[in-house]
Amino acid sequence: MKYPCGIVKQNKNVIYANRGMGLEEDINITNKYYRDYNIAIVYKKPTPIIVNKVDYKSRNDAVITEAHYRIPSTTDYNGVYKGKYIDFEAKETKNSKSFSLNNIHKHQIEHLKQITKQGGIGFIIVRFTTINETYLLTYDKLETFLNNNERKTIPLSYFKEHGYLIKDKFNPRVDYISIINLILEGLV
Repeated sequence: MKYPCGIVKQNKNVIYANRGMGLEEDINITNKYYRDYNIAIVYKKPTPIIVNKVDYKSRNDAVITEAHYRIPSTTDYNGVYKGKYIDFEAKETKNSKSFSLNNIHKHQIEHLKQITKQGGIGFIIVRFTTINETYLLTYDKLETFLNNNERKTIPLSYFKEHGYLIKDKFNPRVDYISIINLILEGLV
């Protein structure tokens, strides 16, 4: 934080929890819109955990105080649209020029690969927060990049050339189904 007279104070207690919640919240609102209007049935997947310890202050006020992941989670969202299974991961980045592949785990990429092999539609949605642009990148285009590059990041230019810009709207906020429509109709 910058104070007057050039004094700079840094917050050493940086909290990394809930990063990307802006995009996730927008997608959750979008998915509710899709369900409410019978467009698609898509939900956020719960993270599989095993509860180790619970603090029971009262019957209605139990708090999980210790837990661990049972298995690595796959992707963030899944559902059905026009009889097609869809599955995707949603990520945000503050970097305005590229998206770090460290944000996607290998088991998530493998999961999207298996979805696509079975005839489902697998993709990632990435929001570049500093330039306020959100892109859908199909698994096929992600795989092409991974197979042909040694880079640890996907440049924004790749998203612009091979992905699909999702324009901001009021409702639905992140209208990824309009892009899925184009893909299903073979228009892109």
